[in-house]
Amino acid sequence: MAGRFPQRPTRTTVRGGHVAVPAGAAAGIPRQAVAPARVRRWVPKGPLDLGLTLGPLRRGPADPTFRATADGSVWRACRTPAGPGTLRVRAQGGEVLGEAWGPGAAWLLEQLPELLGAGDDPEAFVPRHRLVALARHRRPGLRLTRTGLVLESLIPSVLEQKVTTDEAYRAWRRLVRRFGEPAPGPAGVGERPMWVMPAPRTWALIPSWEWHRAGVDDKRASTILRAVRVAARLEQAVGMPADEARTRLEVVPGVGPWTSAEVVQRSHGAADEVTVGDLHLPGIVGWALAGDREADDAEMLRLLEPYAGQRHRAARLILLSGHVPARRKPKMRRVDIGLL
Repeated sequence: MAGRFPQRPTRTTVRGGHVAVPAGAAAGIPRQAVAPARVRRWVPKGPLDLGLTLGPLRRGPADPTFRATADGSVWRACRTPAGPGTLRVRAQGGEVLGEAWGPGAAWLLEQLPELLGAGDDPEAFVPRHRLVALARHRRPGLRLTRTGLVLESLIPSVLEQKVTTDEAYRAWRRLVRRFGEPAPGPAGVGERPMWVMPAPRTWALIPSWEWHRAGVDDKRASTILRAVRVAARLEQAVGMPADEARTRLEVVPGVGPWTSAEVVQRSHGAADEVTVGDLHLPGIVGWALAGDREADDAEMLRLLEPYAGQRHRAARLILLSGHVPARRKPKMRRVDIGLL
């Protein structure tokens, strides 16, 4: 029966950063009477898959800051150094059309090539295992995004510390919708408006009971509060090499190697910054490359040594391959502290 039906998205492929971008003709966000403030066309070198490239920026299927619509567009609402902005990206033949709204529109369009992997070098990657080579062959449009923004990746990464992804996604949705602001342009209106995440000062003023209602414990909330107090210093890390940026991030108590790697993979497009301290990744990599489901971080790093300089890309391709060991124990129990 294999091959009769399309592969169903799994938790692993979602973690690998894949978002299905429909190719239909119907739009999913009303155009209203809002004209785009800025437009830019850009021609990528080589194949580009928008869903694969921008997928790691989505925090769950109902992320209020990210949406893939039925007309083949990817929408992104974010807080830029120039203010809130909304970006719509759509592939048209061999080029990409970017439209942007809001005070951050010019900044978003200036960063568009970097966001879509212009600074990435996929040709530098040499597969050393058949499974990795096959995954790369099947996904030629994979590029590593570089957002140029730190806080927008740091806060949801902290929310994902030591909880299930469902809990983290729920907290992100609730806090952004409760304390963020509507996205500029047509994405911010209609039945399902998109939202821009709160400004650093707004995060700092969220009452303790709202963190509790969102299911965020004191440890994660305190880490976010410490981070937003030095938001300007953290955003400066974008201009540093990835390893130095991680060092600066980890100065904030509560931000460790797992969190800093998750951030620079998105903010810097860091091809070699592999995530350590993850509950599942070492076993997945160990199983895919050596049949060892009990692999720890040290063994994972040893197996990824042939991909030095490209270890993050190798790990993503392994996740996207869907080659994972069968589950042998129940999922982590979900505890909603907001109900306590």
